[in-house]
Amino acid sequence: MTDWERTLERWTKAGLLDEAAASRIRAFEQENAGSTRWRWPAVVALVFGGLMLAAGVLLFVAAHWETLSPEARFALVVAMVGVFHVFGAMTRTRALATTLHGVGTVSLGAGIYLSGQIFNMDEHWPSAVLLWAIGSGVGWWLLRDWVQFAMFAMLAPFWVTGEWIELFPRIGSDAFRVLLEGLLLLSMTYLGARSRTVDGVNRQVLAWIGGITLLPCAVALSLQAAAWGHDTNGSAGPVGAGYVVAFGVPLALAVAFRGREVWMNAIAASWVLLLGLIGITNNIGLYLWCALGAAGLVAWGVRDGASERVNLGMAGFALTLLFFYFSAVMDKLGRSASLIGLGLLFLAGGWGFEKMRRRFVAQARESA
Repeated sequence: MTDWERTLERWTKAGLLDEAAASRIRAFEQENAGSTRWRWPAVVALVFGGLMLAAGVLLFVAAHWETLSPEARFALVVAMVGVFHVFGAMTRTRALATTLHGVGTVSLGAGIYLSGQIFNMDEHWPSAVLLWAIGSGVGWWLLRDWVQFAMFAMLAPFWVTGEWIELFPRIGSDAFRVLLEGLLLLSMTYLGARSRTVDGVNRQVLAWIGGITLLPCAVALSLQAAAWGHDTNGSAGPVGAGYVVAFGVPLALAVAFRGREVWMNAIAASWVLLLGLIGITNNIGLYLWCALGAAGLVAWGVRDGASERVNLGMAGFALTLLFFYFSAVMDKLGRSASLIGLGLLFLAGGWGFEKMRRRFVAQARESA
């Protein structure tokens, strides 16, 4: 969003302009102004430049850390955190400023851990993540920057995850299942932040985070019983309280994001809860339930005009089919027959899935 768009939005909210006049102004500016979007080589250069800059600074600090006095170490940590934000505030290019502020917030996390090492503080690593999340939240509040918002949206759940793991150092299957259920439902909440009527940069960031984490969390929850067995570990009370957090926080965020459309997130929460319970039995019902969830995600994407949900739903259905083939079919066939079946599954299934995906994506774009 450019500067004149922010001013126009502020005037519209204040009642100085009506929506019709604001729409005419936007149309005029878009017709008479050149594109303000950065070309992809510049975006790639900024992203990799920021990553390499942060990695180089951290490597330099690590290489000279043992030779520095405690005073020099702390001064270096403060300078490492502050110098990027200073340069970000001085630059007039918004994209470059966003990159420098992002590197500064990444350096904040390293600075927090290094400060704890300098002063020999008691080890409780989730508290350091909490401080890092607060720093990114303050950065987003001051800068209204999507990078700061993205870091806060990732660090806050990371802190809760760390506290949960610290609460159960020898984590049982029930406690781990609650954690995975909460992360999976939060991924769905992030993914559903965008709708046909409400959208924005921050909602797009949440959709990206939810889309990246959804399938790994779903696979982990489906396989957790096979990996950890079924052991309550004497933690019924805290696990019950964990359910309140695991389902209450994502649903509260869904109310803020979607309003009356939160009923769809409630259905997703019911599916996640039953997925965790079905995973304990480890039978064919698990595959059927995962396939039903993938189909529901596709239907959700078609209804909201969100093609990314359609793509994720089709990918989830394909993964479910592959897991079922490897676990329940392939071991019952001979080596050659199993390979032939797998090849036919990829050829015929891939062709059919792609046709279905394109049709569903077209329907989603029509309803958007």
